[in-house]
Amino acid sequence: MFDQAVMLFLYVETPLHAGSGTGLGVVDQPVQRERTTGYPMIQASGLKGCLRDAAVAHRTWCQDPRCPLHPHDAWDQKVDIIFGPDTQRAGDHAGALSVGDVRILLFPVRSLLGVFAWVTSRNVLARLERDAEFAGISTGWDFRGPSCENEAFVSPACLLVADGKVILEEVAFTAKENPVVPEIARWLKDNAFPPGNEYSYWRDSVEGRLAVLPETAFQYFVQFSTEVVARVRIDYEKKTVAHGALWTEEYLPPETLLYASLFASRPRIRNPHLTSARDVLGFVTAIADGRRLQLGGNATVGRGIVKLRFEEGHPVIRSPAIAGNGR
Repeated sequence: MFDQAVMLFLYVETPLHAGSGTGLGVVDQPVQRERTTGYPMIQASGLKGCLRDAAVAHRTWCQDPRCPLHPHDAWDQKVDIIFGPDTQRAGDHAGALSVGDVRILLFPVRSLLGVFAWVTSRNVLARLERDAEFAGISTGWDFRGPSCENEAFVSPACLLVADGKVILEEVAFTAKENPVVPEIARWLKDNAFPPGNEYSYWRDSVEGRLAVLPETAFQYFVQFSTEVVARVRIDYEKKTVAHGALWTEEYLPPETLLYASLFASRPRIRNPHLTSARDVLGFVTAIADGRRLQLGGNATVGRGIVKLRFEEGHPVIRSPAIAGNGR
C-alpha cells in the first residue's frame, strides 16, 4: 500500500542517453521509448539506482550539522530500508520507496523565431494532471488541446510566431492564442522548473516558448528531433577508426523537462528515524532536492546531467483496493 506520493521534475542540462541496447533501425543505440506512444522515457530502475547512489554518497560529502539528516547514524540501514537491500539480500524485505518511470513533459524543438520552442501535447498534459492528482497536487487548468493537425496553441506573449505561423524544424503550424496556455506556463514555472537565480531566464521564458501541439505532431518531433551523435574508437597505432568501432547514439537534448512519480509506504524495518511514508520521502528529498545528478550512460563525457526538483502536495492515503491488492 502506498501512503504518500511526490512529483519529481528533472531538467536536462547536458544530452541524456538512457539506452535500450542495440537498435535495429538507423540508430545503433537508441534511447528508451514507450511501446505504445513512442515517447522517450527512462525506466524506473535507472532513476531508482541514481537516487540510491546519491543517498550512499550523501553521508560521505555532507558534513553540515544543519543537514536535516544529521547525524548520519545507521546510514546503510536507512538506505536499505528505503531502497531495499542489495542483490545478495534482496529477499530480506522490500524497500519503502517505489519509483515510477520518467516521462516526457516538455521537449525542445528548433524554431524559426525564438531559437527553440518547448513543445508538449494534450496527451502529455493529461498524464501530468493524472499523476499530479495522485500526489495531491492540483494543476488548476481545464484544457482540451488543438483539434486541427496544423494548429499550435500558444500564449499571447509567444516569441515563436511569424506571420501567424509557428515554424518548428521544417513544419509550419497556424498559431492560435489560447488563454489556458499562460496558466500552464505559470504552473510549470512555479512547480516544475528548478528554482534559483541561475534558472530565472528559463523560468521567465517558458510562457513565450511554450507551444501545445496536436498529439501526432508531438509524437513526430520526439521521435525524429532527438540528437544523434556518431561515436568512434581510434586505432592507436594506425590513427584511424578501429574496425567495427563506428556507431551512432541517440540523446535527449538539453532543456528537455521530464518528470516521475515517487511513492512511499511505511518502512518494513524498525528505525527510530524512519517510521512513516512521510519520513521516507523526506529522506529522499533531503538528499536530492535541488541537486544535480548524473543519469543514464556516458558519464565520463559529461552526459546525463539533470537538475532535480521535488514537488509535494497534500498527504495521500490510499486504501488497499486502490493500492492494487486485488480486493
